[in-house]
Amino acid sequence: MKILIGTKNPGKIEGAKEAFSKYFKEFEIEGINVESNVSCQPFDKEIYIGAKNRVENLKKYAKENNIDADFYAASEAGITNLLGDYIDINAVYIEDKNGLTSFGISEGFPIPEKYLDEIKEKELGKVMDRLFEGKELSKGKCGISILTKGETTRIDLTRNAYIMALTKYINEDVWK
Repeated sequence: MKILIGTKNPGKIEGAKEAFSKYFKEFEIEGINVESNVSCQPFDKEIYIGAKNRVENLKKYAKENNIDADFYAASEAGITNLLGDYIDINAVYIEDKNGLTSFGISEGFPIPEKYLDEIKEKELGKVMDRLFEGKELSKGKCGISILTKGETTRIDLTRNAYIMALTKYINEDVWK
């Protein structure tokens, strides 16, 4: 089975691999950089739109390059306050070769409102780099690992969002 994922980010690819490996025995994941066509720091519905756009751009890339895939997948992280307080979540959008689509999100972590203007201007990752200077966030630890004292990583959040999106494919009879 071939899976195209709309990123070259090793953490996002690893999260996808961990999720797919829970339900599928043999597969290959190929990461391809594609645009999200949303803000660098997505907010609210842009998170979903960014993940969906990445899948659409991935399918276009695959068609132009004669690549066949069983799944097209992408994730997008962003901030939302749709449930009250501001939180950062990961959203995953998947489409299979038959056109069946699914969507899932990860658990979220709170964002202090006092940093929102700076985050909108610079992106969450850059603000976290400033706040946690010297913590080597760029070397894979990511901000969520620092905030949870090592209990949760960016890979965990991405994996969980993929698992939520995959529920539709591993329980197809419920949606038929």
